Amino acid sequence: MQNNKRITVVGAGLAGSECALQLAHKGFEVVLYEMRGTKPTPAHKTDQFAELVCSNSFGSMSEVSAPGQLKWEAEQLNSFILKAAKEASVPAGQALGIDRERFAKKITEMVEAHPKITIKREAVLSLDQVERPTVIATGPLTDEPLAQDLQKHFGDEFLYFFDAIAPIIDADSINKDIAWKADRYDKGTPDYYNCPMNKEQYNNFIQEVTNARKIEPKHFETTEFFEGCMPIEVMVERGPQTLRFGPMKPVGLTDPKTGRYPFAVVQLRQDNKEGTAYNIVGFQTRMAYGEQTRVFRMIPGLENAEFLKLGSIHRNMFINSPKRLNKDLSSKNDPWLFFAGQITGVEGYFESTCIGLLVATFIEQKLSDHTLSPPPRDTALGSLLEAITDPFRAENFQPTNINFGLIPPWPEELRDKKEKKTKQIQRAQEALRSWIR
Repeated sequence: MQNNKRITVVGAGLAGSECALQLAHKGFEVVLYEMRGTKPTPAHKTDQFAELVCSNSFGSMSEVSAPGQLKWEAEQLNSFILKAAKEASVPAGQALGIDRERFAKKITEMVEAHPKITIKREAVLSLDQVERPTVIATGPLTDEPLAQDLQKHFGDEFLYFFDAIAPIIDADSINKDIAWKADRYDKGTPDYYNCPMNKEQYNNFIQEVTNARKIEPKHFETTEFFEGCMPIEVMVERGPQTLRFGPMKPVGLTDPKTGRYPFAVVQLRQDNKEGTAYNIVGFQTRMAYGEQTRVFRMIPGLENAEFLKLGSIHRNMFINSPKRLNKDLSSKNDPWLFFAGQITGVEGYFESTCIGLLVATFIEQKLSDHTLSPPPRDTALGSLLEAITDPFRAENFQPTNINFGLIPPWPEELRDKKEKKTKQIQRAQEALRSWIR
């Protein structure tokens, strides 16, 4: 048994902040390291905890969706990140959109005010620098000295891919005579601005996206992008119509001026509480800054767009978790060295948060000399954990979001897909309630 009741958490992103708050709430003393404030990262803009970088959405809140179920389960386990996200939410239809600044400020204040959390604003350069138990939640932008030490610890190369970030626009610069507010199929509230394109406008736009100068990552011969955060220019390379079946899909959006679906649609999602900033949904990009301004102003409704933040690209690093981590997300080389967040191979803000929540639960079990009790396989949490620890995935391990493909299928044949998903969700909720009891 590990007698030390003081736990070190390295990294105050979503996973690290959730993990630290959970452990402190359980009565443990926590030392939380965060280098931002003394040393920046290539993607973060502030020194606030849990800063959102790529997008301001936690994904769907729908009760008949895998992301919605994951949030329901985290809520039952008193997720601090989820509570703060709801308090800092902005209108986003069925999605949980978040005011980034309010959210990060809320989490930072919550962590700083907790009497059982000691914050150290410094970089951890090696694993020897921290006593065990330790949770590494440094995310995909782990500082180079620590990354090299982790590589030495695991004995093999880290895997990696690239994420791109979408630009953010000043709401006052959107042409409301062209863009209209609606949600697809009118399922939620009309929270998105929709910029319509006809066929000629779309083809011209695609041509300019293709011709625009791109910023390529340095020092790497190959560039692998995560499917869920792919630059639009990479999607265009797959075919000129690809965007019309992706982020520019017009289905379910009727232009009030014509009474018909446009040829293509660009959607804008509210980025802050005041509604003064909107991000271009799905428009992650690695185009040069000047090119972004020129090309995106070709979008009807954005002719005079003022960009509060332009898109960029950054490297994401992750461990081959099925090969290198135990079921409780501790290292196979050190049972008191745990990992949480995107570095474990989950993709998505809330998925990362949930891994931090789980690691806190596993550490409590371990320090109490209890047998490991992971969430049931039928739950979204259990399915996500299985996806990053199943040894059969080790050969071709790729980051994953939560989705129904991870959750065990319903055993009976059902033609109605919605009924099938509803039954999977009911089973997951029953399983989680039993596990909590």
